[in-house]
Amino acid sequence: MTVVRAKPTVDQVKVPTGNLFYPPPINKVEDTGLSPLWLQDLALKILYFQGYLSGFKVAEEMCLPFAGVIDQILEALKREKFVEVKSSQQIGLGEGSYQYAITGAGIARAREALERSQYAGPAPVPLKVYNNSILKQSRGRTIVTNQSLHQALSTLVLNERTFQRIGPAVNSGMSIFLYGPPGNGKTSIARSVGNMMLKENMYIPYAIYIDGQVVKLYDSVNHQLTREDDPNAPSTGAIRTGVRRDPRWVRIRRPFIVVGGELNMAGLDLVFDDVNKFYEAPFQVKANGGIFLIDDFGRQQVRPRDLLNRWIVPLENRIDYLTLHTGRKVEIPFDVMVVFSTNLPPKDLVDEAFLRRLRHKIEIGDPSYEEYREIFKRVATAKGVTYSDQGLAYLLQEWYIKRGRKLRASHPRDLCDQIIDIARFLSLEPTMSRDLLDRAAESYFVEI
Repeated sequence: MTVVRAKPTVDQVKVPTGNLFYPPPINKVEDTGLSPLWLQDLALKILYFQGYLSGFKVAEEMCLPFAGVIDQILEALKREKFVEVKSSQQIGLGEGSYQYAITGAGIARAREALERSQYAGPAPVPLKVYNNSILKQSRGRTIVTNQSLHQALSTLVLNERTFQRIGPAVNSGMSIFLYGPPGNGKTSIARSVGNMMLKENMYIPYAIYIDGQVVKLYDSVNHQLTREDDPNAPSTGAIRTGVRRDPRWVRIRRPFIVVGGELNMAGLDLVFDDVNKFYEAPFQVKANGGIFLIDDFGRQQVRPRDLLNRWIVPLENRIDYLTLHTGRKVEIPFDVMVVFSTNLPPKDLVDEAFLRRLRHKIEIGDPSYEEYREIFKRVATAKGVTYSDQGLAYLLQEWYIKRGRKLRASHPRDLCDQIIDIARFLSLEPTMSRDLLDRAAESYFVEI
């Protein structure tokens, strides 16, 4: 039975509402932007590693449609005797169900291709197409309003002055420098803003093609698939809505990527795998379209000034330059909101010239006594510790005022955890009694 490939209708290729970029469907090899020979090599590498595969399975591995693309690739390989049909017994319908195997000549060609690169996954997208997609999707951000930010930060206790500075900073989509004493919620603020952005979707390719080189972009650790592309979802949005698109792209939540002390200069450029001979995209490229949080800034393996100098051009021009191992530099949009979060004094990290390039500088200071009380009350309620104003007054007098200790927004959470641990050991109800508060404070606070 011959399967006829119908042309997509207007409804099938219509961009879903709210998206400024939508990967158009692929109907022929030319639509991929890749050479037929390169695609043939990719198909041979997949068959070399996996053995017998049906035409449909090859299409699935390469993330390209069988009809019009993979059927043409396999037919060319079959003509050159690089692959052969091992079984024409049709499990399903059409030639896509035929079982293909690599021949001796195909193995030789596959090995030659593997010497250049061992990448054998979804077909990449040309760099120009990727860059265009980022530029289009950068205009799709939701503007943060007073109400929406209040909802996003509802779990945090912040004074109004700090709150009113966060909103404009988020709307800028540029860079934010959060500084202040440890334990006052800098990371929590960044994560809350990130969670708000995670409600928005965008498209990214599995990989990018640059001058014959492959840069792996999609990262299952840092990128969260939407229901449409989640393999565990009961049905995909593409099938459900009848919308067709280029399968080399996945729809994800706008990324929120966090790095800490492990960040180094090498992690901010293309990472070339000398064994597998393809690249891994750096953190800021994986964060394109979202937020890149550099947590605990100043404690990285490189000098803060060196790290900051690396960001000057991207932050000013919204363009980043990455280097291939051949020495060639490539230009990629820098559509990232970079958040620097540090406990160290700004004067010890940056100079005035760099601070000028950071559009929004926000100090997250210590909570007031009233704010501390509200935090403690919320945390105690959430953790099942019986709250007491008298107990809090005792804690503040004995363990803060008398000892000259500063309030920190993280203390209530940690002290409540201590109370719970001690109460379980003593078989008591977790309450803010003087005895439990003293035991918790003694085991938590350290005089420095």
